[in-house]
Amino acid sequence: MSMKKRDRHIDMTSGPIMKNVLLFAVPLVLGNILQQFYTTVDTLVIGAYCGTTSLAAVGTSAQPVEVVLCVFLGIGTGVSILVSQAIGAGDRKKTKAICRTAVSFVWYCGFFVGILGFFAAPLILRIMQVPRNAFAQATAYVRIVLAGSLGNIGYNMNAGILRGMGNSRASLYFLLASCLVNIVLDLALVAGLGMDVEGTALATSMAMIASWLISIVYIRHHCKDLRFPFFTLRASGTQMRAIVRIGLPIGLNNSLYSLGHVAMQTLVNSEGSLFMAGQAVAGRITGMANIAVSGMSSATTTFSGQNFGAGNYDRLRQGQWRIPLYSGLITLSMSSLFLIFRKPLFGLFSQDPMVLMYADRYVSVQLLSHWMFSIFNTMLCMVNGVGEVRYTTLINLLMLWAVRIPSAYLIRILFDGKWIMLCFPVSFLFGMLCMIGYYLFSRRWKSIMSRETVGQ
Repeated sequence: MSMKKRDRHIDMTSGPIMKNVLLFAVPLVLGNILQQFYTTVDTLVIGAYCGTTSLAAVGTSAQPVEVVLCVFLGIGTGVSILVSQAIGAGDRKKTKAICRTAVSFVWYCGFFVGILGFFAAPLILRIMQVPRNAFAQATAYVRIVLAGSLGNIGYNMNAGILRGMGNSRASLYFLLASCLVNIVLDLALVAGLGMDVEGTALATSMAMIASWLISIVYIRHHCKDLRFPFFTLRASGTQMRAIVRIGLPIGLNNSLYSLGHVAMQTLVNSEGSLFMAGQAVAGRITGMANIAVSGMSSATTTFSGQNFGAGNYDRLRQGQWRIPLYSGLITLSMSSLFLIFRKPLFGLFSQDPMVLMYADRYVSVQLLSHWMFSIFNTMLCMVNGVGEVRYTTLINLLMLWAVRIPSAYLIRILFDGKWIMLCFPVSFLFGMLCMIGYYLFSRRWKSIMSRETVGQ
């Protein structure tokens, strides 16, 4: 890669740690804002042109879609880790092999997910106890979005490759294009043609496909030495095993985590359509307030992977506490800002006083505790970046299935189901303490942190 091309990338193995991490995270945060923006446009359009039932259908449909697609989001993270380690080690041949294998993986999985989603959607929504008045629309939404899953899987895989190479800005360009496509199609299909939830789902699918195709063009133009293919079914067995070894646990963890969200959504659904709509509105606000977490987490993964690949253990030691602390402070600041302006924002989505009351309660509880989740997640990504994914997978699962969901059910049984959101701060605290314990007491982590930097 020429210097002209290389300067688009951030080298995490040298320079000020937090400056590089923040420079890497800022485009991802802006990209997350765009994602939240066009998801918010979906909600605004549905709320304005379709009504409360359609709003509830879209809110509850997001969970089963997330269950399926989060597997591939995790595998994309695994690809990002492998690419960052190869880049840190200066191994371009290995980077090419990883990229080609990732492309074949996209094509193998894309069509399978679309077919699976069509047949599995009604069963999943019945398990979730989606109310009868929202069931048909929720089913249509899930089927249409998963039919376009090739674009979603392909985009996340390509974005993972670029993140591993130190390029986070490109994702912002892709998401900007996706956002514009989504808004235009939302207005045309829902507001113009009256297609209701189906129009929103189709707009979402087409937007992700556009983003995926643009990402392919970008990589082929700016990273010509990778010889990045649009289509291939040829994969390196060695790299496929590595992707599965690192990415699959993260992906399955993400999926089981999302399945836990389905269990949580089932509790939400059992409280009725007004509570469902309130939670859907709250999700838009908490999602916007939480945008820094995923940006900092991705930056941490790349930082950890590149420095581990380069054998630069001094920087790993310096970053292991510093990055989570900054992430927690940034998230706390953003949460405070959204808490101040939450009520005017609620008014953009609904005027129903009960919906607004439930949304206010949900948002207040979550935002006051998001800083703990931010610290937990960046520490987790620091460990994932060196390829140590087993402990983080276990803690993620325990945080959800052994802490959050049981505490939510206890709150519903012993107190009031409309306060189940109190389970979030309990689980966030548990996860943060477990990761701090891993840093302090894990022999494996201590072994990695005690190594001497290559070349010393």
